[in-house]
Amino acid sequence: MQPPLKNESNVLVFTLSGLNETMENRYVLFSFTALYYPLMVFCNVTIITTILLHKKLHEPMYVFICNLCVNGLFGTSGFYPKFMYDLLSHDHVISYIGCLIQIFVIYSSILCDFSTLTVMAYDRYVAICRPLEYHSKMTNQKILNCILFCWLAPFSCMSVLIILISRLTLCGFNIEKLYCEIWAVAKLSCFSTTVNNVFGYIVILTYFGHAVLIFCSYIHLIRKCRKSIEVRHKFIQTCVPHLLALINVTAAFLFDVLYSRYGSKNVPQGVRNFMALEFLLVPPILNPLIYGLNLTIVRQQVMRLFFKKQMR
Repeated sequence: MQPPLKNESNVLVFTLSGLNETMENRYVLFSFTALYYPLMVFCNVTIITTILLHKKLHEPMYVFICNLCVNGLFGTSGFYPKFMYDLLSHDHVISYIGCLIQIFVIYSSILCDFSTLTVMAYDRYVAICRPLEYHSKMTNQKILNCILFCWLAPFSCMSVLIILISRLTLCGFNIEKLYCEIWAVAKLSCFSTTVNNVFGYIVILTYFGHAVLIFCSYIHLIRKCRKSIEVRHKFIQTCVPHLLALINVTAAFLFDVLYSRYGSKNVPQGVRNFMALEFLLVPPILNPLIYGLNLTIVRQQVMRLFFKKQMR
């Protein structure tokens, strides 16, 4: 069914054609998603609840982990409910406004991941390299400013990108993905998208710059760890999970950016869909598992949360 168009250049509804060639497996995909999404929500909510309920965890590092989990819930909420609805529907359409909202939620969440991991790297740098100054530097006001930075910077970037996209005159309505994506919408423009492309690349380079900065700080921390066994233990306990989360998010985002712009259409649609979903599949479940299982104090408090009677 062709979606209604106001005219050739003013699109009211987009079609999402990412499921067209895999509809015979839609019930399998729906079953998997119906199991995976609640599990992902459960893992993130468990970590958030554990950190909020226990005063021992009211420290900067755990507050930032909590923020990472909240962001995981925020980002996936922009995709999974709509995706599950599409799996049971014959017509995979999304309104123009709904498309812009989905773009904003999904991509601001990715940028927020980078921002959060950046402030976590700063926190670990101060804790390991300047332990005597830690509490004077990581004050409640500083933590609040870091949290605001994690959210406001991505929201600002995405607001500008959404405004730039909304100014485009579109000559098509078909998006060859499972969800709305910036580049997919921009490609439908009747005219040049140079301004959109330039600002988009500035945002991408800025946030990959965050990743480079974090890796550089970790090189410094590794050098610092050589001098002390205690510092080395602290690094392994708190920084290795952070490094794994960073590699996970960076690889997923880089993959999405490169494939969206340069990916081949000769690749089977099922493979393309998995590649496009990697950053919505892996980081949201891996982050709470990495921190929940690896950090001893978090793991202990999670166990107490579910097994209070047995542990008394």
